[in-house]
Amino acid sequence: MTDVRPSQRMRDLGVVQRGAGILDETARAFSLPAERDEAERITDELFAALDRIGQVHPFAKGMGIAAPQIGIGRAAAVVQPPANAPAVILLNPKITARSEETDEHYEGCLSFFDVRGLVPRPLTITVETTTLTGETVTTVYERGLARLIHHEIDHLDGLVYTARMKDGVVPIPVEEYRQTGQAWAYERS
Repeated sequence: MTDVRPSQRMRDLGVVQRGAGILDETARAFSLPAERDEAERITDELFAALDRIGQVHPFAKGMGIAAPQIGIGRAAAVVQPPANAPAVILLNPKITARSEETDEHYEGCLSFFDVRGLVPRPLTITVETTTLTGETVTTVYERGLARLIHHEIDHLDGLVYTARMKDGVVPIPVEEYRQTGQAWAYERS
């Protein structure tokens, strides 16, 4: 039996792969609470996708998926932080503030899982989301969770992480990446 490439494994699990137009488009916001049923249905589909993916690949750093990655052009994403922390549901998320302090870590993407890229991101972000009842909630995320959430919001804005990489930096093949199964390392402040 031949080895299946990681990107093919993700495709087989229902993840839209790089090159699909939906990944380059801005996702359409929900009108909440009017579209509550639609938002709940899409959120359920995102959790089902995370569950399928988590069955075949461990994610020590946590993982997330945005609706465009399962072929739905709506502004919804879910993030599962590491260590079984509660999942984060993002509906109509907008980053309203970013710390000037940044760091670089390797990221992967379910939509092109054969490579990893070194991506600079702010250490702290402030995010506004909409609840199913139409209320706006503002939350501050830090370090690894900020990175995961920023990555998924980028998907909703039609961006993949390579758009955030510094000039001249290119993704490396997953076979060369040596940090699989390890949490992101941050200095204690």
